[in-house]
Amino acid sequence: MADRVSIEFTVEPFTDGAPGVHVTTTIAAIEALGVAVDVGPFGSSLIVHESQVAEVLSVLSSTAYANGATHITIDTSKRD
Repeated sequence: MADRVSIEFTVEPFTDGAPGVHVTTTIAAIEALGVAVDVGPFGSSLIVHESQVAEVLSVLSSTAYANGATHITIDTSKRD
């Protein structure tokens, strides 16, 4: 499983319980890549193969900013 990467992200502006289009379209775009997104109360996360990281991060950032995001926080880590 060492070829997996965990990605956690938050797309802002953040509104508790009411994610805007900048969040919902970003999650939908990532899921369109065949990647399951776990949506949490303060951010979302996913696990992908190393070969998918660049594509997922590109889709995440371009979709979020194109739909009104003002800030994106991304944390990645290699899974053991």
